[in-house]
Amino acid sequence: MSEKNYSLEEVEIIKGNILKALEQVIDPELGIDIVNLGLVYEIRFDDDGATEIDMTLTTMGCPLADLLTDQIYDVMKGVPEVTKVDVKLVWYPAWSVDKMSRYARIALGVR
Repeated sequence: MSEKNYSLEEVEIIKGNILKALEQVIDPELGIDIVNLGLVYEIRFDDDGATEIDMTLTTMGCPLADLLTDQIYDVMKGVPEVTKVDVKLVWYPAWSVDKMSRYARIALGVR
């Protein structure tokens, strides 16, 4: 497969599509997607389609890490430009409820 030279605008659109796909990954304990929970910290996309997703979890010992990662790999299959996915769990900055979207706060009753 040959490398495509995406423009900065195209990369931003693809990253938006990746983020939209990640909204399908639901934390089963909270019933909210990982994007609105504020768990996705960064997305890097290369011209060859390699994608790195930096994300965190609500707690360090979260037993859902493998489940969420598997779901991420599944939904990334729906983004045609993505050829490879690497999910990196990061712990800095630490997650807090401040990272949640307004939608997630309302749904969970957090102020």
